[in-house]
Amino acid sequence: PSADDLADEMEDVDFDDEGAEEPDAEAWETEDDEGVEDGMEAQDDSEVTFSLHSASVFCVSLDPKTNTLAVTGGEDDKAFVWRVSDGELLFECSGHKDSVTCAGFSHDSVFVATGDMSGLIKVWRVDTKEEVWSFEVGDLEWMEWHPQAHVLLAGTADGNSWMWKIPSGDCKTFQGPACPATCGRILPDGKRAVVGYEDGTMRIWDLKQGTSLHVLKGQDGHQDPLTCVATNQDGSLIMTGSVDCHTKLINSTTGKVVCVFKMESVAPKAPAGEGEEAESNSVESLGFCNVMPLAAVGYLDGTLAIYDLSTQSLRHKCQHESGIVQLLWEESSAVVYTCSLDGAVRLWDARSGKMISEYRGHSAEILDFAVNKDASIVVTTSGDHQAKVFCVQRPDR
Repeated sequence: PSADDLADEMEDVDFDDEGAEEPDAEAWETEDDEGVEDGMEAQDDSEVTFSLHSASVFCVSLDPKTNTLAVTGGEDDKAFVWRVSDGELLFECSGHKDSVTCAGFSHDSVFVATGDMSGLIKVWRVDTKEEVWSFEVGDLEWMEWHPQAHVLLAGTADGNSWMWKIPSGDCKTFQGPACPATCGRILPDGKRAVVGYEDGTMRIWDLKQGTSLHVLKGQDGHQDPLTCVATNQDGSLIMTGSVDCHTKLINSTTGKVVCVFKMESVAPKAPAGEGEEAESNSVESLGFCNVMPLAAVGYLDGTLAIYDLSTQSLRHKCQHESGIVQLLWEESSAVVYTCSLDGAVRLWDARSGKMISEYRGHSAEILDFAVNKDASIVVTTSGDHQAKVFCVQRPDR
């Protein structure tokens, strides 16, 4: 339409009537798109959209062997295994009665495990689509497969960590302090695991003996709950992140803190007014680069910090407009991916601190994401009830 046509159309609109209904004028904006920022849903860079979930999709994992299958779990108490290439459903992991917050494939993609908030964990054989094992623990905080064996590790709100052989179900428990085991990771050697707790302590467990090798607490531990842990490729270093905004680098052999990265708040914390919440910040995600001595830490205030491990100093600060939910490094380069509450996935060059590209398509915050091995696709899950597959072509390839 020409400018004149548009002008004519505008004349037909009666603006006076619209303004008269002041109280309702805002209702139409917020009802449908609560939490949706302007322009957030206009752009969709994704190749495939999986939309069988009927509520927020909390978690996603790719099958490690072929990277062709995804498993997603959501607030609708459902988990699905589907094909990444076309979004085709393979099977539903049925029987959960609470939000599915954990889901992942075994190292060889033979099994897929799904866990819900109430602590019901189920394991399915992917090729036969049959459930082979299930177990109920206390409220589930996290769950992870062993890197080399059919062994599942999970942490619960009562402070215990559980380890099972699948499908036999042989079981071991590791008793932590009487507070939630908030995060955990099996070390690359497959013999130890690091678990973080709500009281700020961290333990390194010997999985075979069931004993605690090192405990970090008091000054060595964190002052607030741990939110995330990571290990480098050879397992010599552990990184822990906490609500206290500190990141600790720990030698996994000695259990000693090598250094602490502290994020100073950008703005001085203004005292919260009546009914207002003080702006909070915390470490939400972290990870080591495989090809350079770099580590990335993502904060709730939207800061992505790249730290140089050899000099133990801050190398870059990459600012996001809203909180970072998760970050992941590419397997064989110094590129780090972030997903955030504004619904975008971003790729950053950790050497320069510059953003390489940005992908959008969700109309709500991204809650989890996964990157395939050759870093050609990203699969995201969101509060908009959808999972999406993005092809991340990079100019330097």
